Amino acid sequence: MPRTRQTSAFALITVAALSLTACGSGGPAAAPAGASAVRGKIPTADVIASVKKNDEAAKLLPARVRASGTLSLAAGVGSPPGAFYREDGKTLAGADIDFADAVAKALGLELTREVASFEAILPALDSGKYDVGTGNFGVTEERRKTIDFVTYINDGQGFAVRDDSDLREITDLTQLCGLTVATGAGTTFEATLEENEHRCADSGRKAYEVQTYADQAAVWTSLRQGRSDVLMSTINGLRYAVTQQEGLRFLNEYKRLDVGFAFAKGTPLAPAFQAAVNGLDADGTYDRILKKWGTTRSAIRTSQISPPEIT
Repeated sequence: MPRTRQTSAFALITVAALSLTACGSGGPAAAPAGASAVRGKIPTADVIASVKKNDEAAKLLPARVRASGTLSLAAGVGSPPGAFYREDGKTLAGADIDFADAVAKALGLELTREVASFEAILPALDSGKYDVGTGNFGVTEERRKTIDFVTYINDGQGFAVRDDSDLREITDLTQLCGLTVATGAGTTFEATLEENEHRCADSGRKAYEVQTYADQAAVWTSLRQGRSDVLMSTINGLRYAVTQQEGLRFLNEYKRLDVGFAFAKGTPLAPAFQAAVNGLDADGTYDRILKKWGTTRSAIRTSQISPPEIT
């Protein structure tokens, strides 16, 4: 299937391709030159200010981590409500940012956050470059072979189209046969599309074409400008984005996935992160984060360590 990568812009986002790294420590991360910045009314409430150290969760950390008091975190930055740059192009915001910062406070740790491209984070965790990664990483059976997860929300896969599209709902990927689908590089969406591409040929129909982009704004631009017919992305991201752009509509949810903090396989950090997430649920912080970002439909009952993929 053809693959294209490009940099573009759309109504609310000023874009240039994200460089692989931009370091920050504790506070806001510094943005790469020309990185995405979101303009418009974005929630600013500090919903994690009241988080206290969870001593029981912190006791589960490895001794070396308790001693150092720091963890390195790779953050995938895309668009609201997950993780993005505010208008100043320097300050990170989003549900992923709030959840990571809240867990760090609960564990008594300081995060050294480094912005990385989505497709680079999981391999870098496996190599030991980072301790933990965020980026709306869905839990799949393929990923569970090399990555451990600690879940904190439930999101998943969905579709969006232009208002002039005849599509009303996609319940089977053969409905995409003959169309061009835009999605993010290195994502579960790309994997799902690749795994099912053969079904069009099996049914005697023209295959769909997949266009992948490293930058989320470029995915939306391809749809708006007619270079793609359908966009496949996160449910929460799609719901938010179509409210900010005229002429586009959310089509439907296709598949739900648990989403979690990502770690190298066999990490000793998972029990502490799980306890911290569940503690945030108990003290009300969890609900405050979801309400802030309009993602209450993504709440989970309890955090789990590498649960089976939702089928």
